[in-house]
Amino acid sequence: MTKRIRLGAAIAVAGLLATATACTGQPSGTPGFAGRHPSAERGANGAGSGGAEGAGGFTLLASGDILPHSSIIDRAAADAGGRGYDFRPMLKGAAPLVSGADLAICHMETVYGQEGGPYTGYPLFKSPPEVAAALRSTGFDSCSTASNHSLDDGAQGIGRTLDALDRAGVAHAGTARSAEEAAQPTLLRAGKEKNAARVAHLAYTYGTNGLPLPTGRTWAVDLIDRGRIVADARAARKAGADVVVVSLHWGTEWQDAPDDVQTGLGRELTASRTGERPDIDLILGTHAHVPQAYEKANGTWIVYGMGDQVAGAMKNHDGVQDPRANESSMARFTFTPPAKPGERWAVSKAEFIPQWFDPASGRIVPLGPESLASAGEDGGRLEGIRDRIHRAVLSRGAGQDGLAAGG
Repeated sequence: MTKRIRLGAAIAVAGLLATATACTGQPSGTPGFAGRHPSAERGANGAGSGGAEGAGGFTLLASGDILPHSSIIDRAAADAGGRGYDFRPMLKGAAPLVSGADLAICHMETVYGQEGGPYTGYPLFKSPPEVAAALRSTGFDSCSTASNHSLDDGAQGIGRTLDALDRAGVAHAGTARSAEEAAQPTLLRAGKEKNAARVAHLAYTYGTNGLPLPTGRTWAVDLIDRGRIVADARAARKAGADVVVVSLHWGTEWQDAPDDVQTGLGRELTASRTGERPDIDLILGTHAHVPQAYEKANGTWIVYGMGDQVAGAMKNHDGVQDPRANESSMARFTFTPPAKPGERWAVSKAEFIPQWFDPASGRIVPLGPESLASAGEDGGRLEGIRDRIHRAVLSRGAGQDGLAAGG
């Protein structure tokens, strides 16, 4: 795993599923980092130059919302056999791909409750902090934490969540415990090499379900604002980021197609440049509960919505149980270093990986060719789920720009 680097100073981070309503409006030893090491180095020619000297390419994988409804919490308790909560079995299906990436990013939509509970699902989520250890065990390096549920338990919920992620060795972006923490970008190493690429991870949400920011802590949750995002991206580049990744909790729930706000903001952000270099290299979207399209805009990939990676069965706004809530894609991009320092790291390969969360078993089910071939009589149903994800992801012509199904 990676550690969090703030402006060059390394900070150690060390009856089964009941239908849920929609979400509307173990670390081992010293916190390990799977051979990935923090570094206080800046760009090859000083802060902001970009292009780590001699660095090779890397793969970045991202996944959708981790949304522990009450049914998910119950399943984790059952999987722990009466000894707390174990979320590792439900994530196991994704672990080979997640741990196989040089850098893996998740979206932790909910905040954590205090040790021992109580824990709650919708509408005000408080998840067991054991989620953090499971994310690390699965292979995640960083998680966006800005969402419409970031303030479900006030500032103390944010604090508990970030503390637990730190203990597990998972970096985070989008919420903060102090003004100083909020002011600095999350910088990650995309690989174990000393000269591995530096990736900035920034995260923002459209809102917090009407809950006000804590008094005197307007910095606690990063809210979507085009000017703010661009300024933060430029600051991250000056801090030494070779690649700037922005996670956005946005969009309209249950809508397959990205809405006008998503497409408009996405184009504005990808058009922002400093000199000849784009300020943002990748946008990762969450929130809508359903898989949405990928699109290349102004030469930059936008993932409008990956869907929910882990969530209970849900009803949509029409009160109908909607199976799309358990369908998602993981995004995987291969970045190649520039020929000259200061130029852009290019995406040489763009992939999406369909997956399904089975609400009956509480497990992630891969939907690649090998998994489907071994699915037996259930293969036809899984193929239908895979095909529906494919249609959504490719609905805005991303295939023509080189996006392909991976596995």
